[in-house]
Amino acid sequence: MVFLFRFLAGLPLPLLHNLGALAGWLVYLASPTYRRHLRENTAQAGQGAARRAAIAEAGKSLFELPKIWLRTQSEVVERVARVSGWDLVTAAWRDNRGILFLTPHLGCFEIAAQYYAEQMPITVLYRPPRQSWLRQLIERGRGANLRLAPANNSGVRLLMKALRRREAAGILPDQVPGLGEGIWTPFFGRPAYTMTLAARLAEGGSTVLMAYAERLAYGAGYHLHLHALSAPLKGTLAERVAQLNRELEALVRECPEQYLWGYNRYKAPAGNPAPADGSRPGDVGVAS
Repeated sequence: MVFLFRFLAGLPLPLLHNLGALAGWLVYLASPTYRRHLRENTAQAGQGAARRAAIAEAGKSLFELPKIWLRTQSEVVERVARVSGWDLVTAAWRDNRGILFLTPHLGCFEIAAQYYAEQMPITVLYRPPRQSWLRQLIERGRGANLRLAPANNSGVRLLMKALRRREAAGILPDQVPGLGEGIWTPFFGRPAYTMTLAARLAEGGSTVLMAYAERLAYGAGYHLHLHALSAPLKGTLAERVAQLNRELEALVRECPEQYLWGYNRYKAPAGNPAPADGSRPGDVGVAS
C-alpha cells in the first residue's frame, strides 16, 4: 500500500482527479449503504441536483490525498491557485487575535491548514488512522508550523493553548463527536449529533473563520475560501452550536457538489439517547 500511495503521489493532479471520479462512481454503485447515505443526505438538504457531481467529487477527494500527504508542504501550497477572504486573516493578525478555522468536509479540507502553516503556526485536531503505515505517511511532509493534536482531551487542551497564544487552531466542525461530546441540533432540518467543541473554543474571543478549498476543474488546483461568521456567536451553548450549524449549511450551499454527502452525518454514538424532539436520527424521506 505504501508503494501505491507513493506512485499516486507522483501522478499529475488532473489524472488523479479523473481516476478519482471513476472510483467515486464505482464505490457508489458497489456499496448500498454508501449509496443510501448519499441519496438521503442530498435529499434532506434539498441538493438532489448536486448528487451526480458529488459522487465524482467524493472520489476525487480520496485520490488527491496521496499528493496532499506525501508531497512537501511547499509543493502542496503551490496547488492553491486563488484565495478569497485572506484580509480576514491579516485583520486578526493586526488585532493580535487567535484564529479558529472551521473547515467542514467540503472540497479539499486537508489543504487549508497547510496553506496557513506556510506562514504562521496552526494546531489542528487530528484523529490518527489505526494503520501505523498510514499514520506515518500522513504525518510526514508537514512543516514545523503545522502541529497535530490528538482527538482527545489532551488535544483539546493543545488547541486552547494555541488560541491563548494568539495562534491558529483548526477543526472539522461537522465530524460526529463521541458520546457526551455533542448535542442534538438541526443540520439541514434534521437532528444531527453535533460537537460543542467549536462553540466552546470560540468563547475566548478568537476570530472564527469558515474555510474550505474548492477543487477547480481539470485539476487546475484549488480556490481557498475564507468567510467570517454572518453574526457574532451569542446565547446559550445550544444556541451557539445551532448557529454554527446554520453557518455550515450556508457554506455547503456555496459548493454543494463538493460536500462529502456520503459521510454518515446523522449517526448517533452508541448508547446516545434520541433527540429531544422524539424523532429518531435515522428518520428521513428519500427523494427518488
